[in-house]
Amino acid sequence: MRYFFIFNPGSRHGQSAPLIARLRSLLVARKVIFECAITGSLHDACTLSKEANRAGYDVVVAVGGDGTINRVINGFYDENGSRLSRASLGVIYTGTSPDFCKSYAVPYGAIERSLDVLLAGRTTQIQLGQITLNTAGADGCPGQGVPERVTRYFACCVNIGLGASVAREANAGGRKRWGDSVGTLRAIIRSFRQYRRLKLAVSCDGRAEIWPGLCNLSIGKTWHIASGIKVNGTLIEGDGRFYLLAVKDVAWRHVPHCLMAVYSGKPISNSRQISLAYARRVDVKADQPAVEVEFDGDPQGFLPCGVTMAKDKLELIHA
Repeated sequence: MRYFFIFNPGSRHGQSAPLIARLRSLLVARKVIFECAITGSLHDACTLSKEANRAGYDVVVAVGGDGTINRVINGFYDENGSRLSRASLGVIYTGTSPDFCKSYAVPYGAIERSLDVLLAGRTTQIQLGQITLNTAGADGCPGQGVPERVTRYFACCVNIGLGASVAREANAGGRKRWGDSVGTLRAIIRSFRQYRRLKLAVSCDGRAEIWPGLCNLSIGKTWHIASGIKVNGTLIEGDGRFYLLAVKDVAWRHVPHCLMAVYSGKPISNSRQISLAYARRVDVKADQPAVEVEFDGDPQGFLPCGVTMAKDKLELIHA
């Protein structure tokens, strides 16, 4: 087996570099046939993954957090949702919030345990979400110039609304200072203070509706969204559906109820403030410019967007 490791030394707020050195020593000691590369940015992780897939490696391994994993996954696919190779995805988690690992039975924590699972090579097929959205305009500003329409892939969840602000706040140092769950909770509360309600045109499997007063819309496929936030739904891996978790018409007095609903892990009861639905194809537009879209941990573009499942499944090494 030929392995290609993509190391992100910036994961865990730059504290993962010693873990990467430790991993390289373990690989040499176990006589693993591997090559590796160090990323200078998350964009590098996608580029390196594409190169490794096209070069015929058996396993392409993301060494980093959820953002690194997402970019490595994107390197497995072309713009049409087709795989570039038959390589498997491996993960050695060195990040802060292991939502991907929790969702897909991938070990996290001890490097030795993660490497044992990786080298055992047990795989399962997972479906990936495919999203088409806008990047910034030609001048680098959203809503100005000519935006580029791009296709990306995600393994966990898309957030429209508060999600991008929360991710940016938490990634900027909130998690490093306060820890994963508390740092994200603080980011939610701080972002809520200045959020603007959205009026979105949402089409679910061709049924178009106007959803006013939205604080955040999550379109996802896994139990874990981020840092302890959970969606207890009826999805089964491979059934081709997404959940749509809408939080809307929220005043400060509603915040405790909404937080309890998404942190408790209990089945969600639909109310005026929070609701859960399902669809196989979701298209979202806004009546205002520069509405950000976040997925798998990072802001990555702007509305309008279309979400469906990728054509080809991905082989993932898991426990």
